[in-house]
Amino acid sequence: MEAITAHSAYYDDLVLALQIADEVDAFTMRRFMASDLHVETKPDLSPVTDADREAENIARRILHQERPYDAIVGEEHGRTGHRARTWIIDPIDGTKNFVRGVPVWATLIALSENERIVLGVVSAPALSRRWFAAENMGAYCGERIGQARAISVSGVQHIADASLSYSSLDGWEPRNQLPAFIELCRQCWRTRGFGDFWSYMLVAEGVCDIATEPKLELHDMAALVPIVTEAGGRFTSLSGIDGAGGPGALATNGILHEAARAILNTPTQSPE
Repeated sequence: MEAITAHSAYYDDLVLALQIADEVDAFTMRRFMASDLHVETKPDLSPVTDADREAENIARRILHQERPYDAIVGEEHGRTGHRARTWIIDPIDGTKNFVRGVPVWATLIALSENERIVLGVVSAPALSRRWFAAENMGAYCGERIGQARAISVSGVQHIADASLSYSSLDGWEPRNQLPAFIELCRQCWRTRGFGDFWSYMLVAEGVCDIATEPKLELHDMAALVPIVTEAGGRFTSLSGIDGAGGPGALATNGILHEAARAILNTPTQSPE
């Protein structure tokens, strides 16, 4: 695994992504807990705020100026362009937390090249934390290249010793996997609902060993994938396909991946 240097393949893109995170963070922190925050309900019944939309606009303006030939996919404003290089933006992951004043929310920025996610930045300014990674360059926690610490997943080898983080029980029952998810929780040493992006960053840091959710979109997952994998972990769909294609997500330290996936995919027995 190479260190991040100016000669690294995605160095300039990573510098740009971190600059975008700086600009967006400055804005979202001004809007966090603002008395005039405007909240609407989207067709999928999830909340969206004026801060979500403007945060994505900030990212788009910078990308249009600095990478005019790249495509952009954003949660709030959809797709612009069709190119081999595509930036994937979730302006505020954890909008429900943002609305309620809970500091667990982040801006997610990813770069996909030829349908391979090669770069990810997760910036959580209310937690004073930022994580980033680029292909073959490792994963880091910190504000800046050169000032961040390298991170890596844990070496926990058994489910019984594992710490599991999740977001909620929502979504498991429609997939007929709620009993299997509860069984995974039972078998783990410790479970906590840290939720959203944070679960996956804790796996990348080696603080937790397993993170999983039943339903996520590309913009929810793209930035998380390179950070987990460059930290030495594995990120797949619930069915075991590597990457951010879904459905759902399972991230682990790699060692526990197949064991956790086997439990989650245990067929539910109908009551007699």
